[in-house]
Amino acid sequence: MQMGKSIRLERIFNRNTERAIIVPMDHGVTVGPIDGLVDMREAVGDMVSGGANAVLMHKGLVRCGHRMEGGDVGLIVHLSASTSLSPFPNAKILVGTVEDAIRMGADAISVHVNLGDETEARMLKDLGEVASKAAGWGVPVLAMVYGRGPKIESEFDPKVVAQCARVGEELGADVVKVSYTGDKESFSKVVDSCCIPVVIAGGPKLDSTRSFIQMVSDSLEAGGAGLSVGRNVFQHRDRVNLVKVLSKVVHEDESVDSALKILGE
Repeated sequence: MQMGKSIRLERIFNRNTERAIIVPMDHGVTVGPIDGLVDMREAVGDMVSGGANAVLMHKGLVRCGHRMEGGDVGLIVHLSASTSLSPFPNAKILVGTVEDAIRMGADAISVHVNLGDETEARMLKDLGEVASKAAGWGVPVLAMVYGRGPKIESEFDPKVVAQCARVGEELGADVVKVSYTGDKESFSKVVDSCCIPVVIAGGPKLDSTRSFIQMVSDSLEAGGAGLSVGRNVFQHRDRVNLVKVLSKVVHEDESVDSALKILGE
């Protein structure tokens, strides 16, 4: 691997555990300024205070408070977008470049692909081309790949998730983000079929903190490399302490019960 990629990845992944807590904050384009992301300076500051390894955002938000006093956090600039107002919300299109991210001091870039969508071909082309260009600059690529289309009954189907992970790997991503399949056994097969780090997405906001932390813990036991979760983190009522607890689970293998006690739940 290029030295540049290695150095940048160590700003996102803990070099001792080789795991990461990534907090996506790109929701504003998709659904607007939702709770938890109204004040971006405060939101990023809370993630820094909690000990997140990286945040992920669109290029225009970087100026709104990425670098904070008293701490630092890895920066991933997201290059894909669509809105919930569109009749085709799963059709992602590139809205930034690798060079944009480099100029902002990003440690990595990310691209979103929805397999099964009618515009899948364009999204695959975009990922492949961005990965090639990013490799030339030594910039790591995080591929968010989900199964979402008329032929897909469930995006959590282990076979679908495994193909999503493999698509990201084979088209040149350095990290792939996929849905959690729901159990350790099936998710371990997803991880085993990939030679790059696999992190889990959060999906819809879960009904309890326990179910969320349990999902994270189970994914790690299955061989996952951490999480890239937004709403279940930044919309939590005690998000700073939640991130602190997640750090213990991800980087110190803290048990779920112990984690909940720390949170007072």
